[in-house]
Amino acid sequence: MIKDRILTGERPTGPLHLGHYVGTLKSRLELQDRIETFILSADLQAITDNIKNPEKVRNNVFQVIQDNIAVGIDPQKVTFFIQSQIPEIAELTMYFMNLVTHSEVIKNPTVKTEIKEKKFGSSTPFGFVAYPVSQAADIMIVRANTVPVGDDQKPMIELARIIARRFNKTYMKEVFPEVKGIYSEVGRLVGTDGNSKMSKSLGNTIYLIDDTQTVHEKVMKMYTDPNRIRATDPGKVEGNPVFIYHDIFNPNQEEVDDLKKRYKEGKVGDVEVKEKLSRAINNFLEPIRERRSKYPIDIVKDIAFEGTKRTKKEAQETIEIVRDVMKLNYK
Repeated sequence: MIKDRILTGERPTGPLHLGHYVGTLKSRLELQDRIETFILSADLQAITDNIKNPEKVRNNVFQVIQDNIAVGIDPQKVTFFIQSQIPEIAELTMYFMNLVTHSEVIKNPTVKTEIKEKKFGSSTPFGFVAYPVSQAADIMIVRANTVPVGDDQKPMIELARIIARRFNKTYMKEVFPEVKGIYSEVGRLVGTDGNSKMSKSLGNTIYLIDDTQTVHEKVMKMYTDPNRIRATDPGKVEGNPVFIYHDIFNPNQEEVDDLKKRYKEGKVGDVEVKEKLSRAINNFLEPIRERRSKYPIDIVKDIAFEGTKRTKKEAQETIEIVRDVMKLNYK
């Protein structure tokens, strides 16, 4: 019988930021009390485009788990694990690779976009091209049926569904569920520079680990309405990054509505709007900073190692089932 179970996680290439919170962390917080949850630190996937600098990945594995815990994800309720420490994922990936074609993977819109963003060109590592299949194996190794992800991951979820369907049909047994995605209502959080995506590589992020002064400095440099030259000029609120952030992170709706009204009328300057946003974001981050202080890296490591042990047991059980239905169990 297939259980209700979540699989989610990140590539540990750096600390998490507000875009991660909006895209997936908020969903995890809401779901952790209702559905059994596994959260992976996808270090092998991160190495696909960091092969010359694996230390960068290793150094961020526990930082990313700490970020999850800091936002309120309870290590007593969820299972954290490290991808590379579960060799069964690699075995399952090999089986899954034979259930999809090269063209299906290379035409995946998310893969195409990321290859373009990373400027790989003809030097795209095969490991990077194949990572959607590995991602499906991450999900299926614990036989998860739900994945909270950003909208940009929809093609990945669809590929995982295709793989599960083909495996079950080929071996005439319902081993894997057809996973469903849970997508953020907000979608991607715009970057502080006005770019449509907050991204570490673009340097337009506010990190969950940023201190009060760093947040203030980043907010004061934020992109606003480029056509507004003076504070007395009527400004545009729609699509303005500062107001997008206000809508998400400022719980004082009366203040937000007042700022929007005055901004449209040319009765408030960018400085005041940003000052109040800085305060709102720092208020949002303060409990995250407090929780982080209670979970130093040494404790986070213990949590990760214990979760990896538990996940390995699940993975071994899955692989035994897979080998049995494929007639590859040589006992």
